Amino acid sequence: MKNIFRIVSFLEGVSYILLLFIATPVKYFGDDASYVKMLGMPHGILFMVYVILAFMLKKPEKWDTKAFRIVLLASILPFGTFYVDRKFLRD
Repeated sequence: MKNIFRIVSFLEGVSYILLLFIATPVKYFGDDASYVKMLGMPHGILFMVYVILAFMLKKPEKWDTKAFRIVLLASILPFGTFYVDRKFLRD
């Protein structure tokens, strides 16, 4: 389960960065919303899976309330999921 969360965490982080730093500027500066449409749905699904897996891993990983909040907060911060991988998921 932890390895699946690491993969989802990585993919969610990459999709968020692509959405923020490539798709959104192209939408507003290039007047082309196709990238946002293409990346939006996969990112949304990965975000939901990330949150669900975080709840499922809270007990097995023995995350206290502070650590769990950091894991959840990281999902809405650019590069946050990479921090979670380094700080909480690596053995």
